[in-house]
Amino acid sequence: MANRSFTVLTDGTLITCIVEKGKADAIVKAAREAGAQGATVFYARGSGIRERLGILGVAVEVEKEIINIVVSKDQADFVVERMYLAGQLDTPGKGFIYTTQLDKAATYIPPQVVEKLAQSEGQA
Repeated sequence: MANRSFTVLTDGTLITCIVEKGKADAIVKAAREAGAQGATVFYARGSGIRERLGILGVAVEVEKEIINIVVSKDQADFVVERMYLAGQLDTPGKGFIYTTQLDKAATYIPPQVVEKLAQSEGQA
C-alpha cells in the first residue's frame, strides 16, 4: 500500500447562501471571480412569511437553492460581499447568507501546495 498522508486545513470558512430557485448561477460566478475555487448547489423548500402570499391565502411552496462554498478565512469577507451584491440580498425576500468557521477541513492537496504551505509557516 502506498504511503498516505492526511492534511487538515484549519483556517477554512464555510459560506452558505440561500436564494430563490434559478439565482445560484450568478452568485456562484461572482464567488469564483472573487477567488472561490468552486461551489456545491442543492435544492430545498423554504417556508416563512412569503408562503402566505399566495392567491386567496393558499400556501405557496417556495423552492430555494442553497450554495455552499469553502474558502480561507482571509478570503471570506470579500467573497461574501461579492455574493451578497450579485444575489441582490439587500432586497427583501431575495435570500440569506452566513458564514461558519470550520475547525477542520480535508481533501486532496497536491504535494507542491503542501510544501508551499509548510514553507510559508516556517517563515512566519
